[in-house]
Formats: sequence, C-alpha cells, structure tokens
Amino acid sequence: MKKVVMNYTMNLIKKNGNYDEEKLAIIKYGLEGLYLTITKLIIIFLLAYILNIFKEVIIFLLIYNVIRTTSFGLHATKSWICLLSSTLIFIGFPFICKYIYLTRYIKVILGLILILFIYKNSPADTHKRPIVNPKRRMFFKYSSTFIAIIFIYCSILINNNFISNCFIFSLLVQSFMIAPSVYKLFNLPYNNYLTYLANNNI
Repeated sequence: MKKVVMNYTMNLIKKNGNYDEEKLAIIKYGLEGLYLTITKLIIIFLLAYILNIFKEVIIFLLIYNVIRTTSFGLHATKSWICLLSSTLIFIGFPFICKYIYLTRYIKVILGLILILFIYKNSPADTHKRPIVNPKRRMFFKYSSTFIAIIFIYCSILINNNFISNCFIFSLLVQSFMIAPSVYKLFNLPYNNYLTYLANNNI
C-alpha cells in the first residue's frame, strides 16, 4: 500500500514540478515520514476508540509531543518497529496513567531524577538529522529542561490524577527515548553531531 501511494504521489510531483534528483529525494523522504505518521495515528486512534480510551490517548499524545519537540530522541529503523513501539507506548501508557496513583513525594523524587536526565541527554539527535549548530543544541537543551520543570510542577499541582500522571510518564518515556544506553541497545549511533563534525572536518 505504501509503495503504491508513494509512487502515485511522486509521479504527480514529477509531472507538475521541475525538480532535480536531490530535491525529489528530499520530497520523497518527507512524504514517507508523513505517510508513516498518518497511518500510525489511524491505527492508534482506532485501537484507542475500540478500547474506550480515545480521549486519554489524545491527551497523552499532546503532552508527550511537547517534550519530544525539543529533546528529540531515537527513531525506529523500520516502519513496523515504529508502529509496534508507538502503539505500545500511546495505548499502554494512557492505561497506566488512568489507573495508577503516585503520591506527591514520589512525584517530587521521580521528577527531580527525570529533570536531571532530560538536562543531561537532550537534545538526542539521529544520524539522518544531526543537530550540529552549538547554539541550537544549547537552545534545545535549556528548552527541554524548562519544559521538564513545568511538567513536574503541573504534575504535582494538578488534582486530576490522569493528567497529573501524563506529565510524569511523558517525561519517563522521553527519558527512555534519549538515553545513550537505549541507542546502544538498538544498535543506533549516539551524539551524531560529533560524527558529522568529524567527517566534515569542522
């Protein structure tokens, strides 16, 4: 299905635009990412609707993507791995957030650990998209840390147990996504900007 959609779309682009091979490759890469995101969300939302946690999944997704936007993190090397892991995370964690209860003391302790972890490891780039510029890296690091502090603050103060848990567990998931040990576990290169700088003699 993906191949059919991609071929049809790329043929339309080639017929209606004057692009060189490099530009077409960039467009194709972007379209593949868009296709995978849309199909992934359709499956996740369908499962969420069937399991009667559609609202919870939407809330968790929105909160999680705030911290993901600035701290980045690993990407699956294959589309089926991405689909499986995303489904487990965005269906499983809303369930956990809905039914688990954490005391304020636990939230404070866990929150401090997660803030330090976010500060230490963000932003975590990929070999396809290394974050080379030092100013951008510093901006993303401080932005991620600030967001993490706000998340913990909200988690402690908000009375709604589910939403409170979403702030904590979104940081927990993202801490996993940017951990050097997790990159190593999946045999993915870490600190990709250093490799880029070395290869380009910068």
